[in-house]
Order: sequence, then C-alpha cells, then structure tokens
Amino acid sequence: MAWKDVFSYVRAVAANKGVTKGATRADDDVPLGARIGSVVQIQMSPIIRAQTNGSLIAMPAAADTRILAVSQIRLQPGMELNPVELYRLYLDKGDDAADEKFLQVFCGDDGKVAEVLYCTQLARVIPETADDQDAYTGVAGYGLGDAGYTLWREQLADMVGAQELATVFGESDRLDYTRDAGARDAQFVNPFKGRETRIDDAQGQHGLRQEMYFMPYVRQLADGGREYLLITTEIVESVDGDAGRRGIHVDFVIGIPVEQERIVIQ
Repeated sequence: MAWKDVFSYVRAVAANKGVTKGATRADDDVPLGARIGSVVQIQMSPIIRAQTNGSLIAMPAAADTRILAVSQIRLQPGMELNPVELYRLYLDKGDDAADEKFLQVFCGDDGKVAEVLYCTQLARVIPETADDQDAYTGVAGYGLGDAGYTLWREQLADMVGAQELATVFGESDRLDYTRDAGARDAQFVNPFKGRETRIDDAQGQHGLRQEMYFMPYVRQLADGGREYLLITTEIVESVDGDAGRRGIHVDFVIGIPVEQERIVIQ
C-alpha cells in the first residue's frame, strides 16, 4: 500500500521531495478497489435482518454513500491477527460529534479480502483517571481483554429508542459478549496493540495517526448470526501532521459481517 509513512503527510516533506499536489495518490491499492471519494452501495438486507434479530447496528444515513477516508491498522510486532491485515473505509469519520461508520476489511497474507464488517459507533467515552486508562488499555491486567463484556439496558436507555430497546433486549436487562480472541478459558488476554494511519485526501496531506488498543467481542443474534462489539482505546498522536493535537478516547463499535458481493464500490 502507498502509505508512505503516510504521515510524512506533512506538506513540507512532500515539498522537499518535489512532489506537487495532485501528482500522486496516497490511497493506491486499498482493498475492494476503494479510493477516497468512491461511491459505495451496500445492500440493506443484511443490516435489516440483523436489526430484526436484535442487533444494535445502525442503518447507513442517506449521506453515507462516499468513502471519506481510508486507513490501515498495523499491529505491533509479535501480535497475531487472523486474517493478518486490517483496513477501514470510512463513510463517516465521526468528526463534529457525529458517529463513525466504516467498513472494516480483513485481508489474508495473500492480500485477498477474507471478511468485511459493516460497523457503526455505539458510544465514545473519555477515560477520566489513570486507573480508567490502565483498564481500557489492558495494562492493569484486567478490563480490555477480559473473557467477556456486558452491555446493560439502562446504559443504553438514553441512546436507543424504547422500541429498539425492546427488540434488542427483550425481557432481559443485559447483553453478554464473549471475547473473540485468545484461549476461551483464559480470564484475560492482552489486547491487540497497533497504530492506525488514516488519510482524508488522495494526496495524504490530511488525516490522523493514532495508537490503538483493541479487542473484539461477539454474541449470537436470534437467527444465529454474529454481532461484534469492537472496543478500541485510541490515543491520537497527530492530526494533519500536528503533534500538538493529541487526545485519548474509547470507542464502542457494533459490527456485523457483510458478504463482499453485497458491496459495490465505484
């Protein structure tokens, strides 16, 4: 991929190399043939079916038809993820208090697409104490990386409508997810750690870079389908090349598998 340490996306670096704006694209070789500005069509039937069977996944908005940014997540050496490469195609970047929406694309070591998840942000929280940060990064030996995670009905009451709550929870007051990594009998495994490089324009001059700690959790829907809860602690290192724009937050994202043939990118 042409992610020229993409953040050498600093304009001065491009200028020093004699690269003029528009001369090259930083979004070459993205999976599914995607590029920034590409038009995306997703068949709604998998999303509707998931919602009907109790998923918290959100429908795409009418404006979610173009890829606004693309990113690659590189894992820290020694960490294994199967499939081995991970990309995100953003339909909404989550700026201006909006919720992120993206296609998360897993590729094998042969470069072929192995799985695609359609993902929508459920919530974003800011760790307020050092103990919170240690738990959300797994540094404490508990928290992110625990064998399971529970979402409680009362937690979502302000974010989800009454009818949706009834469909999702039924008579229960909790949704239980199981960690989708490591030995099943392990009470804790270290979260995956990596770095996401996101580019927001074809020349790679805008975007962000952030350190990530993440763990996928999964539960079975009423029809036997899978719903993922992706919990990711993101430590922003730079925005548009500015290392002074830093921050930390934790994203809770819902994802459902979508067959590749149900997605058209032009």
